[in-house]
This record gives sequence, structure tokens and C-alpha cells, in this order.
Amino acid sequence: MTGSADGSGGARGVAVRLRGFGWRYAGRKAWACRGVDLDLEPGERVLLVGPSGAGKSTLLRAVAGLLDPETAAEHEGSVLVDGVPAAAARDRVGMLLQDPESSLVMSRSGDDVAFGLENLGVPPEHIWPRVDAAFAQVGFPYDRDRPTAALSGGEQQRLALAGALVRRPSVLVLDEPTANLDPAGTATVLGAVSSALAGGSGAGTTLLMVEHRVDVAAGLVDRVVVLEPGGGVADDGPPAEVFGRRGAALAAAGVWVPAPWGPPAPPFTSGPGGDVLLTARDLSLTYPRARRPALSSAWLSVRRGTAVAVTGTNGSGKSTLAMLLAGLLPPDTGEVLLDGADRPLHRWRPRDLCRRVGTVFQDPEHQFVARTARDELLVGPRRAGVAAGEAAARADELLERLRLTRLAGANPFTLSGGEKRRLSVAAMLATAPDLLVMDEPTFGQDARTWAELLNLCVGLRAAGTAIVAVTHDEAFADALADERVTVAGGVLAADARVRS
Repeated sequence: MTGSADGSGGARGVAVRLRGFGWRYAGRKAWACRGVDLDLEPGERVLLVGPSGAGKSTLLRAVAGLLDPETAAEHEGSVLVDGVPAAAARDRVGMLLQDPESSLVMSRSGDDVAFGLENLGVPPEHIWPRVDAAFAQVGFPYDRDRPTAALSGGEQQRLALAGALVRRPSVLVLDEPTANLDPAGTATVLGAVSSALAGGSGAGTTLLMVEHRVDVAAGLVDRVVVLEPGGGVADDGPPAEVFGRRGAALAAAGVWVPAPWGPPAPPFTSGPGGDVLLTARDLSLTYPRARRPALSSAWLSVRRGTAVAVTGTNGSGKSTLAMLLAGLLPPDTGEVLLDGADRPLHRWRPRDLCRRVGTVFQDPEHQFVARTARDELLVGPRRAGVAAGEAAARADELLERLRLTRLAGANPFTLSGGEKRRLSVAAMLATAPDLLVMDEPTFGQDARTWAELLNLCVGLRAAGTAIVAVTHDEAFADALADERVTVAGGVLAADARVRS
């Protein structure tokens, strides 16, 4: 650990060197990345960009020392942090993983952030002041006793970042730090990173980050590195110069680039509409040991052939509403009825529920049940009684449209975060449900796959499916939603933006 025994000293940024680095995952024919030569000088702030599947997350894990050579099909080259192999420098690196839940190891939020300090040998009397300071830095809205299992995705993101920052690392590695955050949370988190790097205890820390929201991240970094899919470094330099040289090419490859190179916003087209399909009446739910209801007296109706966007801040109750509407949580009060049925949706048999309702979870891994990506797309249609030939045709079409064909035989749990999200959405689209409930369907997507996901949803809505999408993605909501509702503090309110 750098600094004094109590950790009060500032972190000293260190150099990172990659030479001919390449990694091929077990069971994959293509290399995740290969031939990467890259130098990061102490205190540099570097943004990695490239299309989905370019190996960005793999490279970050390599720098953090989290890749085990024994699990690789092939690996080559070297990764050094401060002159030693990355695996031997893990205590110098703080990392925020693409899936923040995988970073959480303790049941209490305070204990989770303190865990890293305990491992570093920080004296107990210095741990809790640093934990509290990290909470304040990232805008974590609860005290130390908040159960980690009760946190929303965005709250998990803040907690995981606090766990990385509290250690005052020499190298800070961030993989999609704003992926699950609302706009206010995004500003808070990026501000926390900036302050940690620019002053006080974090002065000199080296930053390496991946962020699809290039426009919001560009102001935080002084260098942009472009990765080629499966290859090495395609470009490298100050943000203005890299985007000036390659802005149009990056946009064509699907990278979210800032104006003027980015694509125009897609136009909104309304759904065909129809009869009311789903009715939610007086829904309320309080989780065990929670101090307040997650949702209170919510009323909502959704018509066939329409899309409803559910928006709100992190922790407001949006995901709880989604799980209630999908019939996957029993409410404390109220009921959800589908298509005039007398039995509340949460009391339906699983076989009947999966035929009528498709659910895309906030964490894609929570819904994977098959051994390969292609088999994952066949599970729903088979349970719904779709003929084998038609189910196979649907699966192959979705794999092609969402650029997953090359991963058809891959284990779903080995995909990148963006690939997992596309597969989880495709698995529900394959069933052609009457109602599709999605929680953050577009996170981790490059511009090309984002547009394809939007087009698939538009097509499904045109065919009469009702869609409920929980999202922080304003562009997605603007392009798809016939109606918006907002959740604030567990209370549901209709938004003024209802399109006829």
C-alpha cells in the first residue's frame, strides 16, 4: 500500500505497460484482444473506446490482475504495473467491474467498503472515517448498515465505486462506471472520480476507463485509445485529435462519439395501440427489514401495441415495479391482471406465465439457464410450444441481427457485459410474448446494437406486443415510448409526455 500506515498519504500514480498482450477465452475461436502495445504514464487519464466486443473489458481485467492464465485457451505478451506483473500488483489497483454486484462481498454496505481496507492492513480506528468519506464522495444515500441485497443497480454501482476509491489506489480501473446510473447519479459519480484524481488523497492516480457515454467521459480524460475488435490499438492521442481523425469511422463502427460525429436521434413512431392488456391496481410492497415501502399504491394500465417507459432516480422503486408487473414478485397489497384474467399474475403457473410475459432482468445473468447462447434463445419458444423449426429460425435471426452469431456456441456467462445484455433481450424477443417487461435493456450497447435493439422493440410493438421498459436512457425512451411514468420514492406518477 502506498502512503502512511493509516492510509492517509496520497496515492502515487504508477506506470502501466502492455507488450504484445493477447487473450483468448476457453471455448472461443476468436481472440478477445491481441497484439496490444500500450503505455500509461503515472497520473495519466485514459479512455478506452471501441465497438462492443473489442476486448475493452478484457484489457481492464488484465491491468487489474484478474485474468487467470490457467483459464485461458491462449494468452501472450505481458502486463506490468509499476514494473511488476499485474497479478502481483493487485493491491495497487482499484477496479469497478462492469457488473457491480460481482464486486460486493459483504451483507452490510459499510462492511463491504471496509473489506478492502482490512485486507490492506489499515488500522481499525482509521477504517470507518475513510468509509464514511467514500460514501459521501460517491453520493451513497444510506448508512453503513444498509443491506447490500436491498440496493438497486445504481446504488450497487455507487457502493462498488466507493470500495475502489476508499483504498486510494495507484491505478484506478473503471468499467462502465455510469452504466446503471440516472443523470444526477452520473454527474455525482464522475465528479467523485474527478475529485479523487485531481486533489487530496487521490492526486497522481493513473486512470484507465471504459465508458460508452463518451460525451460525458471525454472531459475527465486527457487521452483516448481506440481498440480494434480482436486486434490491437487503432489510434491513440488527445480526445479532440482522435475524434477529429476518426470520429466518422468510429461512429460507423458503432462507437458512441460526441457531436458532430454521432448519429442523429431516431424519430419516434407511435405504436398501433389496442385494448388494455395489463392492469395494475393499488400495488404496494415493502421488503423485509426495510424502513419504507419500495412501492406504494401504484396504479397502471398498459395497452396492446404500446410502449411505456418507466423513469426515475436510482432506488426509486422502478425495478420493483417491473418485477411486480411481470408477475415475479407477490405484492403486499393490490394485484396485477393480464388480459382480463381473474387470477393475479403472480399466482399464474410458470409455464403459463412464460408463454404470455417476457422479462429482461436488470442483471442479465439472473435469467440465463442454458449452456450456449443459441440454446438460451430456444428455451422460451420451446416452453411456449413453438415448433422446433420456427424456434430455430427465430434464434438464428436474432443472433444475426444482434451480432451474436459468432458466439452461438459460447457459454452465456462468458460473454461481455454488452453481449450478455443483447442475449438476455433476444431470449425474451424469441418468445414473442404478449407483454415484454425490460429493466435497463440498452445498457452496455454500442450505437449499432442500440439501434438494432430499438428496431426489434419497435417491430414487436407493431405486432401488438405491449412493452414496459425501465430505463435511464432518454434517447431510447424518446424513440420508443408512447407513454411515460415516473417513480419517485416508491410513488408512481404519470408523466406529462403521453403521445397519442
